[in-house]
Amino acid sequence: MIMSKLKNLGLLTQRIMQSPITQRSMSEHRTFPLTSSKYVWTTFKDKVHFYFMLGAIPAGLVITYCNVFIGPATLSEIPEDYTPKYWEYHRHPITRFIARYITLNPQQEYEKYLAHLFIENEKKMIRFLEDDIKLKMKERDDYQAYYYRPVLAKYHRRVKQATDYVETISGD
Repeated sequence: MIMSKLKNLGLLTQRIMQSPITQRSMSEHRTFPLTSSKYVWTTFKDKVHFYFMLGAIPAGLVITYCNVFIGPATLSEIPEDYTPKYWEYHRHPITRFIARYITLNPQQEYEKYLAHLFIENEKKMIRFLEDDIKLKMKERDDYQAYYYRPVLAKYHRRVKQATDYVETISGD
């Protein structure tokens, strides 16, 4: 009994929530139902369907063509003077296409990684060498490195040229 009353109450609240809001004029008995616009929802739905089909139909056609007409690669004997390319090891034609034209050569990627490791190792060795030099300077107390300023030679050259010019004019 209680459950049936709750069920009726649920249906009543559903009907109230779904019924359009009515606006009634004072002079007439006509009513105009006010409902929210579905323009944004329909345009969103249309655009999602359009762009999905714009990508899904061509991709489906390409995949079907590759599977039906080209098919997977088969193993065969390799001639003695032929070296297979890295993309020829893949079985499916789409995977071969991606490996050949989109992704990079795995050997090239590995060599770039090794070059990166080499450069980082060189930086580490330079840091160790700098630390060793600073330690030796601290141990021996021969001079303090933070007072050292590198001298620009171009100003010395200009002064030397000016003094040479003055000496040639004065005749000394």
